[in-house]
Amino acid sequence: MNTTLLATAANEARGLAMDAVHACSSGHLGLPLGCADIGAVLFGETLRYNPDAPKWLNRDRFILSAGHGSMFIYGWLHLAGYAVPLDDVKNFRQLHSITPGHPEFHETPGVEATTGPLGQGVGNAVGYALSGKRAAARFNTAEHTIFDHNVFALLGDGCLQEGVAKEAIAFAGHNKLDNLVLIYDSNDVTLDAMADVTQSENAEQYFASQGFDAVTIDGHDFAAIAKALDHARNDKNGKPKVIIAKTIIGKGIAEVQGTAKGHGEGGAKFVDAAKLGLGLPEGSHFYVSEGTRAFFAERTASGKAAFKAWQATYDAWAKVNPDLAAELTAGVAQSVPADLSDKIPAFAADYKDATRSAGGTVLNAVAKAIPQVITGSADLFGSTKNYINGGGDFSATNPTGRNIWFGIREHAMGAICNGIAYDGLFRISGATFLAFADYMRGSIRLAALAGLPVTFIFTHDSVGVGEDGPTHQPVETVSGLRVIPNLDVIRPGDAEETAGAFIAALNRTDGPTALILSRQAIPLMNDVPVQERRDGTVRGGYIAVKEKGELTTILLATGSEVQHAVAAAAELGDGVRVVSLPCLERFERQSPEYKESILPKAVKKRVAIEAGVSGLWWKYVGDEGKVIAIDRFGISAPGNTVFKELGITKDAVIAAAK
Repeated sequence: MNTTLLATAANEARGLAMDAVHACSSGHLGLPLGCADIGAVLFGETLRYNPDAPKWLNRDRFILSAGHGSMFIYGWLHLAGYAVPLDDVKNFRQLHSITPGHPEFHETPGVEATTGPLGQGVGNAVGYALSGKRAAARFNTAEHTIFDHNVFALLGDGCLQEGVAKEAIAFAGHNKLDNLVLIYDSNDVTLDAMADVTQSENAEQYFASQGFDAVTIDGHDFAAIAKALDHARNDKNGKPKVIIAKTIIGKGIAEVQGTAKGHGEGGAKFVDAAKLGLGLPEGSHFYVSEGTRAFFAERTASGKAAFKAWQATYDAWAKVNPDLAAELTAGVAQSVPADLSDKIPAFAADYKDATRSAGGTVLNAVAKAIPQVITGSADLFGSTKNYINGGGDFSATNPTGRNIWFGIREHAMGAICNGIAYDGLFRISGATFLAFADYMRGSIRLAALAGLPVTFIFTHDSVGVGEDGPTHQPVETVSGLRVIPNLDVIRPGDAEETAGAFIAALNRTDGPTALILSRQAIPLMNDVPVQERRDGTVRGGYIAVKEKGELTTILLATGSEVQHAVAAAAELGDGVRVVSLPCLERFERQSPEYKESILPKAVKKRVAIEAGVSGLWWKYVGDEGKVIAIDRFGISAPGNTVFKELGITKDAVIAAAK
């Protein structure tokens, strides 16, 4: 290890961060400066990567959980030879640059996760580690090792103060994810004040209690950093690792380093003197020496050689394991059988059960057709019904298990599911009650923002929950999810619509889907052919009951309320049409012609019914229509009693239509 070269690279990375933040008068200098020495060892010595193949399956994954320190990762990706040109470093936080204020997945080569809200990146890293463990167990053979990478995450006090990180850390320790390495930038400072104002935790003791190997080092001692990282990546003792690096926030800017003022851009006005103090040429801007360029060129050549050797191993493995290779290729491509619907048997005509139960049946059929499908639940498998029969339980001793027991950790479940989806090898779903979706909202929003194909399964979807009362009756939650951009929210109206919902979710690769399933039984709409219900759900909406005469009235419904609209139509006369709208987002993506064929603009007499808040339905009924909804919290009573008390009935639809 050439500490002189590493120290030079670290100081030049500090200079890049100073110049970038100074240029836009915005950003966070504290972490990029304080962790520059760690970055030099990580990217200069430790990490396995090939910048020409940023999605190399066996690369080491690096996640910057403390995403506000984004100039750390942009600077090191640039120096390491990724397609992050100096012009984009200069355009930090500017329009159309690939260096936004916080790292964004898909936007910047080498960025493994969108990490804005603190702590999410820790959960993402745990998801990556779980995916890596499962991939190694599933695809490695005695003759060929395809997966043996590690997952590194850099986090700070802010990440560790967020509950999502603590939940994810507990999960990682319990499941012995020893391919996970957390680097804790312990600089004793938070944004507002010194850290001792808000925390007094003994970090080593905390991590040890969670099943981690923990070591505390000087985060500016290159030899100590290298030794800790080398041990963490190579000691597979069944324990995840944490390196508690004591650093100086804003190191290099004497006026603010070591203080809360060093967190943000407060030191930017002192950068000229600071750069001279770091040994950078006077008057230079965005300076990188030829020596540093040459050092990383050699490092890149080494990474390319490692990739070439791995590729030869992969080719040999694929030749003798064609079925495994096909499975892995399909997983990476996120491909789904074209005849997936055919692989889900139709439900018997007399089937009458909750859509959560139908969902379990559909999921098991799908799991047989798609080996990449895995699932998990927040200690609710018995209620959410999404257990894959015969799939085994994921654990330290059974990493190929297809059922993940997240425990009562909804926050972490969302972030871990996202991490699995970021890795892109498996199709993940996670389940809990709809009333707890807001515990996961940060993760759901990030999945939508990053375009991750996660399936979020939410059961117990309305006041039909009954006796558990208003705390467990999520009247506002479906609409709350519908307003998240790029999230498909599907609330199926019977078992066959549930099949369509899973088909839609698995065929979607550019964003997440939330499946909203009932606790109470819902009858089948046997008058509508099976494939019409499935295809109609995939399209987001369709005609469930066609008018027998001239169309005068349209009844719109979703989920368990479709049955009330169908029953009302039978009594309202020949001019009534029932439209099932299980997914407003999918319906809106259809052609204008299709939407007009379902909801003709000329028909103004419309009634919508849903056991939730009314707000979003006025778009579909217009000023002359009516909405039967629940704009209040629920009641503790039997489900049918609650529906009747709150006016979610066939009779209410008839009265509104008349």
